[in-house]
Amino acid sequence: MALPKIDSPTYELTLPLSKKTIRFRPFLVKEQKNLMMAMESDDSETIERNVRQVLTNCTITDNIDIDKLPVIDVEFYFLHLRARSVGEVVENNYVCTNQVNGEQCGNKMKSSFNILDVQVEMNPENKDVIQLTDKISIKLHYPEFSIVEKLKKKKTAVDVAFEIIVDSIEYIFDGEQYYYANETPREETMAFIESLNQEQFAKLEAFFETLPKLNKKLDIKCSKCGFDHSIDMEGLESFFG
Repeated sequence: MALPKIDSPTYELTLPLSKKTIRFRPFLVKEQKNLMMAMESDDSETIERNVRQVLTNCTITDNIDIDKLPVIDVEFYFLHLRARSVGEVVENNYVCTNQVNGEQCGNKMKSSFNILDVQVEMNPENKDVIQLTDKISIKLHYPEFSIVEKLKKKKTAVDVAFEIIVDSIEYIFDGEQYYYANETPREETMAFIESLNQEQFAKLEAFFETLPKLNKKLDIKCSKCGFDHSIDMEGLESFFG
């Protein structure tokens, strides 16, 4: 006789950037085990691979490609999946770095917070349409999660920067015609970026420097020296330190 099957609850979440609504189930014990091992490895490749697989497994909504979602949407989704699967409260450990009599305090501090309180911080300076000249402009979109896999093959920071920029171009407009990136040979798009002067390139860099980000501020008082710490948590890995 076959063992009984336990039905999982389902949840719904609207992603902050793409505005897609996703239905999902909590991850299972075997999936949690893989995630815990990935987090403990402290290896970004292993973490990224396991996060992608678990999100794919748990997504019930059809036609959702995790790789096509903005990176921040994926991180936000994962936080909510973790909250619904394991629990909303996370406890992290920190070391007091306050200097006391010329030496670091070193006291170990614990702090807990609710994952569902983590928000996506939008920067008003982030503009997706960038005017390069009087006539030529470029439209960018948020980097997709697929870029994480591609960046593993790049050897230098320069290669990484150009790869991200080219992958994030939606179109180039010359005042009369739109040149869509998905209809233009990649080599031509790369050559266009390489032809920019420093001022124009800096405008593109500003878009990526002001991207939305996961953010939560923790206020912790050291029980040993009494110093008040203010910790800004940014990025997925910082929430599970």
